[in-house]
Amino acid sequence: MMRRLTALLLTLLTLLSLTACGGQSSDPPAEGPDAPDAGEGEPVEVLPPEPEPYTILDPTVMPEGGVRDGVTYVAWDGIVEHLFFHPVVAYPELAFDGDAQANGIDDYMVTVDEYDKILQSVYDKGYVLVDIGDVWSETTGEDGQPKMVKNTLYLPEGKKPLILSFDDTNYYEYMLSNGFTYKLVLDENGKIASWGKDPQGNEVVSRDLDAIPILDKFVEEHPDFSPFGAKGCLSLTGYEGILGYRTQTDTKSWTAAQEANRQKEIEAVKPIIAELKRTGWTFGSHTWGHIRLGSKSLETIQEDTQRWFDEVGSLVGPTTILFYPHGERPDGNDWQNTGPVFRYLQSQGFRVFCSVGIESFSYIKKDICAVICDRLHPDGTTLRHSRDRYLQFYDAKDIMDVAVRPQREIDWA
Repeated sequence: MMRRLTALLLTLLTLLSLTACGGQSSDPPAEGPDAPDAGEGEPVEVLPPEPEPYTILDPTVMPEGGVRDGVTYVAWDGIVEHLFFHPVVAYPELAFDGDAQANGIDDYMVTVDEYDKILQSVYDKGYVLVDIGDVWSETTGEDGQPKMVKNTLYLPEGKKPLILSFDDTNYYEYMLSNGFTYKLVLDENGKIASWGKDPQGNEVVSRDLDAIPILDKFVEEHPDFSPFGAKGCLSLTGYEGILGYRTQTDTKSWTAAQEANRQKEIEAVKPIIAELKRTGWTFGSHTWGHIRLGSKSLETIQEDTQRWFDEVGSLVGPTTILFYPHGERPDGNDWQNTGPVFRYLQSQGFRVFCSVGIESFSYIKKDICAVICDRLHPDGTTLRHSRDRYLQFYDAKDIMDVAVRPQREIDWA
């Protein structure tokens, strides 16, 4: 009871401290990342049901228990932690230059230096990467109906599972002048790298300035961090293309020249997608227009979903993962409600529905074949105000680069 009261208090504090950014109208947001929150639109007094216990299944991806290549694998019966990031800040001097975007970036992003330290910390604390698609499976219940179950994860002895996901890996236009990389490319060795421009305007191809190639490099140097080949799940919108390539359409006006350029961008991104998949990355939907699933009409959500399938899913392939923009839950409260929006989204193939919260919570819905879960958000907001909650992963005192960030309040300083 005390733990749940504490969780409620933290949820209230989170709602008070975080504000939404972008995507508040019927049109796609012009700029700004998600505003991580504990699920806007749900009554704050509603508490989540207790997490489901693991269901023992014959593992299909994770190795079964026993000793393999000198490593002992044992069943994990605890929580599968889930951290998510927005694109990381490559050049703090551009991101935190005092313009209108500076505080929002400070709230919702981490810098490259902070991201590097977080990866090292979770590795040192014994976490290993698992694919979100391996944590749950769809099966047939005793009543003959499909349902989701949690798989037994067999991990190297002494290790703990960690899911990583990355929202808005689209490289929006507003980011390009605010200290972020511009897009993903293949470097001279055929590996995923970033392309962008430094503060002096010089073109830079690097594996050290973007969250995705940084994690690739970290796993190369620490292969035991990813014993099953997993990296992370990339949460994509579509309204400004994907992965830095402008693959979107504009239904208000569209010329033959624009379509020709779009087709060129589509062909350019295909080898990037193929290499990401080959090296352990997966993809999820963040809706096409970064829309609020708790307040948009069913008709709007249907149109947006179809557009995501047409312009994004057609390139990255099918996915069962949906990441809620702004953490806003369909039908107000997807723990207790399975309304028309949730049912529609589930009917389109989504099975794992991810929001944002104060712990890595998950719940298998009993009335429909679906899982809902919350993710934790390492960013400027939690580095400043939620140190204790993240100590199992890292200590904000050791991570936060106070010198380069705006001089704003820090609870632990």
